[in-house]
Amino acid sequence: RNCRGNPNCLVGIGEHVWLGEIDENSFHNIDDPNCERRKKNAFVGLTNLGATCYVNTFLQMWFLNLELRQALYLCPSTCSEYVAGEGIPKDKDYEPQTICEHLQYLFALLQNSKRRYIDPSGFVKALGLDTGQQQDAQEFSKLFMSLLEDTLSKQKNPDVRNIVQKQFCGEYAYVTVCNQCGRESKLVSKFYELELNIQGHKQLTDCITEFLKEEKLEGDNRYFCETCQSKQNATRKIRLLSLPCTLNLQLMRFVFDRQTGHKKKLNTYIGFSELLDMEPFMEQKNGVYVYELSAVLIHRGVSAYSGHYIAHVKDPQTGEWYKFNDEDIEKMEGKKLQLGIEEDLAEPSKSQTRKPKCGKGTHCSRNAYMLVYRLQTREKSLTIEVPAFLQELVERDNCKFEEWCNEMAEMRKQSVARGKIKHEEVKELYKRLPAEAPYDFISLEWLQKWLDESTPPKPIDNTACLCSHGKLHPDKISIMKRISEYVADFFYRRYGGGPRLNRLKNQLNEDYKTVTNLLKITVKGNDGFWVGKASLRSWRQLALEQLNEQDEDTEHSNGKMNGNAQNKDESNEEKREEEEELNFNEDIVCPHGDLCISENERRVVSKEAWEKLKQYFPKAPEFPNNKECCSQCKILEREGEENEALHKMMASEQKTSLQNLFHDKCRPCLGSWPQETDELYIVSQFFVEEWRKFVRRPTRCSPVSSVGNSALLCPHGGLMFTYASMTKEDSKLIALIWPSEWERIQKLFVVDHVIKITRTQAAGADPESALYGSEPQLCPECREGLLCQQQRDLREYTQATIYIHKVVDNKKVMKDAAPELNVSSSEAEEEREENKPEGEQDPDFNQTNGGAKRQKISHQSYITYQKQGIRRSTRHRKVRGEKALLVSANQTLKELKIQIMHAFSVAPFDQNLSIDGKILSDDTATLGSLGVIPESVILLKADEPIADYAAMDDVMQVCMPEEGFKGTGLLGH
Repeated sequence: RNCRGNPNCLVGIGEHVWLGEIDENSFHNIDDPNCERRKKNAFVGLTNLGATCYVNTFLQMWFLNLELRQALYLCPSTCSEYVAGEGIPKDKDYEPQTICEHLQYLFALLQNSKRRYIDPSGFVKALGLDTGQQQDAQEFSKLFMSLLEDTLSKQKNPDVRNIVQKQFCGEYAYVTVCNQCGRESKLVSKFYELELNIQGHKQLTDCITEFLKEEKLEGDNRYFCETCQSKQNATRKIRLLSLPCTLNLQLMRFVFDRQTGHKKKLNTYIGFSELLDMEPFMEQKNGVYVYELSAVLIHRGVSAYSGHYIAHVKDPQTGEWYKFNDEDIEKMEGKKLQLGIEEDLAEPSKSQTRKPKCGKGTHCSRNAYMLVYRLQTREKSLTIEVPAFLQELVERDNCKFEEWCNEMAEMRKQSVARGKIKHEEVKELYKRLPAEAPYDFISLEWLQKWLDESTPPKPIDNTACLCSHGKLHPDKISIMKRISEYVADFFYRRYGGGPRLNRLKNQLNEDYKTVTNLLKITVKGNDGFWVGKASLRSWRQLALEQLNEQDEDTEHSNGKMNGNAQNKDESNEEKREEEEELNFNEDIVCPHGDLCISENERRVVSKEAWEKLKQYFPKAPEFPNNKECCSQCKILEREGEENEALHKMMASEQKTSLQNLFHDKCRPCLGSWPQETDELYIVSQFFVEEWRKFVRRPTRCSPVSSVGNSALLCPHGGLMFTYASMTKEDSKLIALIWPSEWERIQKLFVVDHVIKITRTQAAGADPESALYGSEPQLCPECREGLLCQQQRDLREYTQATIYIHKVVDNKKVMKDAAPELNVSSSEAEEEREENKPEGEQDPDFNQTNGGAKRQKISHQSYITYQKQGIRRSTRHRKVRGEKALLVSANQTLKELKIQIMHAFSVAPFDQNLSIDGKILSDDTATLGSLGVIPESVILLKADEPIADYAAMDDVMQVCMPEEGFKGTGLLGH
């Protein structure tokens, strides 16, 4: 064992696992892929997707019904590629379109797959079943058979169309006999299974007898006789008219308990034989009615709401019995049905009913809920071939499986190879682990994890062992081990981490003091070297990182040794973070790899200081102080100065030429058409704002080279605005231009589309009778589509903010509670925009000298333009008693009320909500349908407060009834 108090003891830390011979299987945790391979002459299992064992049992039972499988294989495929004779492309996965196709594909895989088990998730998903909820197996059987029959009824082939009726459908009649006149009335009905009551019975035949027994109709339950024309005493019974090839007998184990109001399971034993003669129960005795047992479906568990379903099914071709338990399939010995442990129940009660003795050819079960009998016949069983189309799909899946097996085998092989290398590596490193000067301290816990192959080592973390000075705490020696520097170097290179506890750190502190003193000496002549000021500020930090010092230890070191780092201002911290991204002295390297031209970013250090720094940064760029700056950067600097001068001159000329465009008050307005002209021109307000930015700050903004009026037009080239809308809501998107000014704009900029508004007025007529037109003309279809899109956008949103204002004592909400919408056409708003840092000003707008980038306008892209081109304040000024909530358009009012309940502690039934004077009362309606849009303000008036809000969630919970298969594909037909 290890001496924990001795840092030099390296025995008993897990090394014994590596020093001897090791089994290759310990080098990997990958199971043999061949274990997933189907064994010879074995059946294929089905994956349990959570609680889908009840589905798996029926699928296996139906698969072994050869007539049903053959009929399904005859169903033609709806796959377009296969129908066209092209075959399914290899790069395209097969997706069945109907329930029949899902069942076809599943049966083909069960028949010829190389996998030990397959995944039925496609079939389950197509039915819309909840994989996490166990359902009533008997109900599933009925509903699926009904769905399958309905689906196959559309097939042209009668062998396919009628397969469900031939295999599972029988007939019985409800016969009522009048005791007075003897009149007999008969109601014939089809059945797919017989539902047998098992309560009070011990044998299957007794259950069938009770099912067919005569019932007396007396008293209030008397029968109205058509012959007697009055109510008479009568008898009623069921008569079996015909039986199907496959007789399904449902044992009603799950019954409703009136005392508890829930279902319960009857765990009574029922005896049944392998041969069942139904002739005594038939109305006509002249047929062959001997059936043999073919399947027993089992429910293990004492509760009706939980448990596990398995199936015992007989192979019709060999007569052998198999137990199907999801992925696992077990063959019974001696061609006999063996229920075995399926009859063991985890019941705490000692008063369990003993299992009755069963004779030869009979069985007893208290868990069987369905017995399936097949009509005894001497005909040979069918030989079923998978159709070529399905076989191609199966072979494709088999190829994928083989690829997976090969991949897993290769991964196992690689893991073994890596394990052998690790084995030799650990043995070698352990030999060199004992410490010799120089040495390192490392955590004992980390060393043990390194030697434990089951837990891959994480980066080394020694922070828990440090004292307040950033060094090894003496009291932590017991949990540390001293190892050689050679092994420590290997560990930190391979796994990283830190802080490294060795003598190099002390040497760095001494060198830091030496360099600090050398930097105080003034360098004379050409003996110095250029070093970046940022690199000098952080060189010790970079050196610590090279010793695998973590960021937090670096901050700790800076704070403790250089004074309190937290007293630095924010700008210095951000600057330091940027500096950390570069290696030492790379901060004075220009983009061309030469010395940068800015002398403010560098300084000269002595040769002695540079040599000391080079010990830590041998690959750092070296620039003697007589080195010339980058010639390319000098040229670019001159060109930049020339461009700035050119932009200033251009901005000055454009401002002088377009004075009216620069000032809003000098521009015309459609609301009061100027009398001196009958035509005005239009540009986008977005263009005006970008041009103003350039004119105001030509050195920081790119010049505008073109007028992008295509953003105001639809894809057909028509105008997107009416004259009325341009005077109101759309006025914020356009700017009106005088004709004289338009001529100058066409000379200064590239104009993609000319948009003109004209006024036509008869001489001496009233100005209000003037007619207005546009070139190009309005596109009514696109205009209508735009308006519809805008309305949809207001009704289709996710995670938008709305405001709930609680009204107290019927006081009206303040005016400030209304959403604020400011259009940025004012000078002040533009000035605020210009004060933003460069790069934040309208990043989506980019116009260069090569011409404006035009957007392809659709309804959606126009909305995008609208959002980009108009700066508006969406900030809502909240008032007292108001809270913001995040909601979605498809959220119901009831869900909103629950949010309000948590925010304001007002129960949903005490909330009176209104918006714009409209009462919101339909809890099932969505917020979008109720007219709640982003930034809406909803008024909340509470009726009576509730004292205990902590229990309010319990009040909201309602005991929901069982939904069964509601909402699944089983009820869709």
